[in-house]
Amino acid sequence: MQDRYGNPLSTRSQAARDAYVEGCDLLLSGNPSPRVAFERAIAADPGFALAHVGLARALQLRGEMPPARDAMGHAEALAAGLPAREASTVAMYSKLIGGQGGAALAAAREHLKTWPRDAFVLSPCTSVFGLIGFSGRAGREREQVEMLEPYVGTYGQDWWFNTQYAFALMEVGEHAAALPLIERAMAEQPRNAHGAHIRAHLYYEMGEQEASRRYLRDWLPAYSKDGQLFCHISWHMALCELEAGDVAAAFRHYDSGVAPGAIWGPPLNVLTDAVAFLWRAELAGNPRDPQRWQALHDFTHRMFPKAGIAFADAHAALADALAGDGAALATRVAEMEAAIAEGRYPAGPLVPALARGWGAVARQDWPGAIAALEPCIAEHERIGGSRAQRDLVEFTLMQAYCADGRLDALRAMLAARRRGAKPLVAGLERVH
Repeated sequence: MQDRYGNPLSTRSQAARDAYVEGCDLLLSGNPSPRVAFERAIAADPGFALAHVGLARALQLRGEMPPARDAMGHAEALAAGLPAREASTVAMYSKLIGGQGGAALAAAREHLKTWPRDAFVLSPCTSVFGLIGFSGRAGREREQVEMLEPYVGTYGQDWWFNTQYAFALMEVGEHAAALPLIERAMAEQPRNAHGAHIRAHLYYEMGEQEASRRYLRDWLPAYSKDGQLFCHISWHMALCELEAGDVAAAFRHYDSGVAPGAIWGPPLNVLTDAVAFLWRAELAGNPRDPQRWQALHDFTHRMFPKAGIAFADAHAALADALAGDGAALATRVAEMEAAIAEGRYPAGPLVPALARGWGAVARQDWPGAIAALEPCIAEHERIGGSRAQRDLVEFTLMQAYCADGRLDALRAMLAARRRGAKPLVAGLERVH
């Protein structure tokens, strides 16, 4: 028995093997119900440790941590006597599910020296939400490319690898290299949600939002609302409509696919995408909707009551600021600073500084906002997320420059900005 990448599997059940491979492909493509596939594999062979690991990963990606830890416990109980590759996989995922990101990344790197075609172990190391993407390190975008480069020949034209390698290349500005990779990946696996998502990112980075709008209008309706990426691809769709000037359509996508309670979505995506859309809509010149902000504020405090994940904290702080909850904003900043003092916050002081900038923006203290946000621009990759997502920081500083009459600073910022991705900020016409 082997997986799709030729790695031997210890199960003797063809049904368990087939269900496991199906579950892995559903995970790697961001499609619905990998959990169901892994549960079928376990039913066919309860002693198949990798099926329990797959179930744990599927649950983790849905934010269901107690059952994910239970599933991982079953895998750990089966670890004794496993073949070396499977034992190493269990050990790596034990660290990942246990919240030891740095140790999990180190274990994955070591594992891949011996089994380089183990996509199930490589996959958590990829994407802007992976172990490198959320490391909080400066230079992590280039580190992601360097992680994947050695495996180009190993994976050949595999759709999953080309999808993730294209994303890594795009995030360091290598669009010409990324484009044929993502096109080949989508030709091989057209219903690859991660691929559709990355294709939308590439359109964004190349300044082709109308092409992205047409592409997503065609691709998204056939994607299940229970899919891992439905919320986030809906966010891309809403941004396309916003840039096209169809504000009503943009808010329809927000209300039906992004907003808290609209549909299921990973809590981190719901928080960050909802905050980013509402604020970007305001930056584009649309009025604030206090009810939507209050609903988002309430969701934030249910799902992320304490500081801890830089990317979540950056958006939670903005939700607090724009909902008018200065006390909650101050509490989150204090929690981040305490974690920094104890060495538990890899992104360092960047996010507390950003949070203070959000507070100044909410008070319309434009000099204060500029003073807080300007130092964040050079290293905001440490927050996590994609360049498109982190444009929220740059667009906010552009608005502050406009509001404070700092047009020379705004011109300099626009001149230095990466080509292609177009800022949508009301008032930019003043610099022409």
